[in-house]
Amino acid sequence: MQTLVYAHRGSSKAYAENTRAAYMQALADGADGIECDIHLSADGFVVCHHDPTVDRTSNSSGRVGEKTLAQLKSLDFSSWRNPHIPSQFGILHDQLITLRELVELMLESGREIGLAVEIKHPSPFGRKLEEAMLAELKHLGWEPQESRIKNIYVSFMSFDPESVRYLLERIPGRHVCQLVTEVDEEWIDELVLAGESDRAAVASVLAQSMAGGVELLNSGIPHLAGPGIEYIRKHPQTINTWLQNGSTFRVWTVDDPKDAKFLVGLGVTQLTSNVPALIKAKLGLS
Repeated sequence: MQTLVYAHRGSSKAYAENTRAAYMQALADGADGIECDIHLSADGFVVCHHDPTVDRTSNSSGRVGEKTLAQLKSLDFSSWRNPHIPSQFGILHDQLITLRELVELMLESGREIGLAVEIKHPSPFGRKLEEAMLAELKHLGWEPQESRIKNIYVSFMSFDPESVRYLLERIPGRHVCQLVTEVDEEWIDELVLAGESDRAAVASVLAQSMAGGVELLNSGIPHLAGPGIEYIRKHPQTINTWLQNGSTFRVWTVDDPKDAKFLVGLGVTQLTSNVPALIKAKLGLS
């Protein structure tokens, strides 16, 4: 099976993650798919953004879920990475986009491409995030059995096993990916800064969540396994079990060609990278 390379939050080495420019560069780079993260805005729009707050990636601060779409679009999400955006990639205040706008960009490409939607939890809106996402995709012509919108194949991912279970009740397991990783200080810091409880409580919740994710993957019900590259190196026996069980692996974040070749040698068929054009070229996939 040919190796597919997904653009992690778009081609996010070139332009700020989860922005119009990063997604359009991913299309120009020939990425086989685009990965995005989603949250709900205060007025109910499904927006492409990674963190629960805008602090790290914009010129403002505060929770994504407490800002309207108009307020979010007024912010500068690009200059921290690359303020020089080609005119064809949109203006500065057109860089944060909705899930619908991303799908429309991908439809315009006219070629076969994947869309991997990561549902970010904890969310102040709970399962309303998944409900809004599915409603938006259905409006665009998506149906769950084949999980397609014309030329786009859609798959769904989350670190939250409860989100994955929710999706599995509505979508065939072959379209659903359980993400797993090590619980590290960076992840704990991210949630603490967003206002989540104390460090010990956050660490405990994350550890329980990852244990639940591993249990789901052991069951084989979600067909897609989404470990990070470091997780693969640290847990070879677990990874081998999932591979033998027939799981399709989508590994992140693969920016080093040596890692890419190592993973392909293991039998991994989907890689997620900030530099999709480089990885495709080094694997001879361009």
